[in-house]
Amino acid sequence: MLAQAKPAPSGLDLQRQLQGYRLTTAEIVYRLPDHPGVLQSYIWQDLDMAPKYPILQRFLDFWTREIEGKVHSVRVASVGLISAAELRHTAHVAHLH
Repeated sequence: MLAQAKPAPSGLDLQRQLQGYRLTTAEIVYRLPDHPGVLQSYIWQDLDMAPKYPILQRFLDFWTREIEGKVHSVRVASVGLISAAELRHTAHVAHLH
């Protein structure tokens, strides 16, 4: 099966990045419901706001309510993709043919 290409970032994503949202990746390690001694991992990724990570917290709340596998641990990493200091306006534009 071919993997589907991820859609291009929307203007909303850029706007959120300029507001301080960061690309956040979380490895969620959880126990299998039928075999509590076995651990499984799930990778979650979205734009979120450090250090409280409200979007990740909302996902973990959903997990606790709706998914049978009890969360064992969560490891979080985040990086800013763009910042206001990286944006520059230019006074001149040149066209090459």
